[in-house]
Amino acid sequence: QTASSAIKGTIQLGIGYTVGNLTSKPDRDVLMQDFYVVESVFLPSEGSNLTPAHHYPDFRFKTYAPLAFRYFRELFGIKPDDYLYSICSEPLIELSNPGASGSLFFVTSDDEFIIKTVQHKEAEFLQKLLPGYYMNLNQNPRTLLPKFYGLYCVQSGGINIRIVVMNNVLPRALKMHLTYDLKGSTYKRRASRKEREKSNPTFKDLDFLQDIHEGLYFDSETHSALMKTLQRDCRVLESFKIMDYSLLLGIHILNSDMKEKEGEGSQSTADTKRHGGQKVLYSTAMESIQGPGKSGDSVTTETTNTMGGIPAKNHKGEKLLLFMGIIDILQSYRLMKKLEHSWKALVYDGDTVSVHRPGFYADRFLKFMSTRVFKKIQALKSSPSKKRCNSITALKAASQEAVCAVSQEWKDEKHGILAEGQSYASLDEEVLGSHHHPDLVPSTPSLFEAASLATTISSSSLDVNEHYQRDRPTLYSSSKGLPSSSTFTLEDSAIYLTSEQSTLEMENDNASVLDVYL
Repeated sequence: QTASSAIKGTIQLGIGYTVGNLTSKPDRDVLMQDFYVVESVFLPSEGSNLTPAHHYPDFRFKTYAPLAFRYFRELFGIKPDDYLYSICSEPLIELSNPGASGSLFFVTSDDEFIIKTVQHKEAEFLQKLLPGYYMNLNQNPRTLLPKFYGLYCVQSGGINIRIVVMNNVLPRALKMHLTYDLKGSTYKRRASRKEREKSNPTFKDLDFLQDIHEGLYFDSETHSALMKTLQRDCRVLESFKIMDYSLLLGIHILNSDMKEKEGEGSQSTADTKRHGGQKVLYSTAMESIQGPGKSGDSVTTETTNTMGGIPAKNHKGEKLLLFMGIIDILQSYRLMKKLEHSWKALVYDGDTVSVHRPGFYADRFLKFMSTRVFKKIQALKSSPSKKRCNSITALKAASQEAVCAVSQEWKDEKHGILAEGQSYASLDEEVLGSHHHPDLVPSTPSLFEAASLATTISSSSLDVNEHYQRDRPTLYSSSKGLPSSSTFTLEDSAIYLTSEQSTLEMENDNASVLDVYL
């Protein structure tokens, strides 16, 4: 209820005081107890010998885990002067709130940081989360998870306003032509009428499937880096039993940007000189997935300032810059607390639900991102690495062809069943299509290039016609017929060929089956 101008002013005063105060404290390693420290300072409007005078009501400013957050800011290359300059030098800009959380959002004038008001439960959850969460960030700063740079609380007139300082995912310097909040769910996931009427609405999953049903295309390197990052981040969230998070996706269309520039002319120069790209390490979308130094040359040109966006294309072939980050990771805790009682009433063991749910949520989220949203541009000539990705689908197709081939041959050559023995080389020929080498190692290993793939081919009746028997060396032969089970191992591609029936039984069998177990 407090006027946002008063909130903005008190935030700037409080952060200015607390960060300035921290510089006097010596650098040292972060200890476990540092995560639970809360420092409090009272700033009366007339000022004191420690605090400046101001024209807002008296307020108390609390800083949570100041030393821990200082360490995290250093981890991302944020110097105290830059942090203070970003937040305190010019008035904060209030953003219209896209979510249903009722939080206030402010962005710093240089586009670096977002300041968001959070609820008591969320602030409490973040404190508990800090040690483990930042252990993950320390090991791997390249992440799409939100990066928290500070947690504070303003107490004024009996009201507590808790705020968190985070990285800004969508830079204001570039116009976002489309913004989506994606969860991987389709239940009631459409932007409301009220949201659609805004100048820059945030659309949801069903809107995305309707507008960009083909998905967004990346070159293979960017695609694999992006999917790896998302998978790792989802596993981290799952380990903290967090769910209900979203991927915030901003799409800037480069082609339409050119047209706009021709039509508009120059904007206010004061605004553009400030946006020279973000200074914070790993803060841009491209750095979050690949680290600094790489730029997507495949889509953008030399002259375009990508602002750290990830280059992509849509199905129309338009060049895009994507900005993204996982958001609302503190939201779920509040939701889960609300649902806990109803769950325990419905399910005897409420814990099992809350333990399994985050895993289910993460899997659904990842499946949606990898199948519907982010796609790889298929090159015309596939390289070995691409073959490896396609080996499973190729194997499925091959197994179906082999089944057809075997059953067809059975019908044609039913009279030619060998009672003496069976040549596995011909089976090799059928399955692997090896027409030139009689040995067991497949001549075209591309099908089975995924080395970890172990395939068991169990054949109840695979026949061989006589000319194979003459041309190919018999690997296993016995005058009394085959034993009921015989196995050969192909070392190269880990394939086991098992004949589970004797040849006498095969005469009574009237269909041949080839099962491929993955």
